[in-house]
Amino acid sequence: MELYIVRHGETVWNAQKRLQGNTDIELNENGRRLAAITGHALEQTRIDKIYSSPLSRAYETAKLIAGTRNIPIFKNDLLKELSFGDWEGQNMSVLLKDENQKFRYFFKEPHLYEATEHGESLEDLCARAAVFMKTVIEPQERDCERIMIVGHGAINKALMMHIKQQKMQFFWSGGLQKNCNVMIVDYTDGVYTIIDETRIFYEE
Repeated sequence: MELYIVRHGETVWNAQKRLQGNTDIELNENGRRLAAITGHALEQTRIDKIYSSPLSRAYETAKLIAGTRNIPIFKNDLLKELSFGDWEGQNMSVLLKDENQKFRYFFKEPHLYEATEHGESLEDLCARAAVFMKTVIEPQERDCERIMIVGHGAINKALMMHIKQQKMQFFWSGGLQKNCNVMIVDYTDGVYTIIDETRIFYEE
């Protein structure tokens, strides 16, 4: 079974470098364009079903990729983005430079990252991702040829943490996934094999 793990298309807050997390921000027109291009590129690729974060930027991306095909799309709360708590809506570049904020560790030293008030830790995010993979995806190995998962930057990396079985300091291995980037993974006989982490179908 193949897994296509996709990050949602661009949003206004992406373009403004603002943290989104659980905040439900819609795709902008460029994000819709990227999702449509991705869907067109994959229209001859069999996809048995799609699992999507319930947040609109991911769900709309899933629908645009599915296009006119009758692919069932299932929303799953386990695929919601990491909650940044009180940091949501703030400028990411500013937070990264603030020596008084633990957010400065988020990308460079994720093992030192600590969630702010009302936020979610990376450890909890990875535990949530592992539950999704173990209870939703892996039991379908014999039943599906290809499943697409449409999520967000951090939750998708948490899915990859389960796939790669890495330590927290390597959470961002491969870098932040680009909008509508497709990471392709094979799951056969209980073993994961990474095929491609960098597939995009639009010109940058």
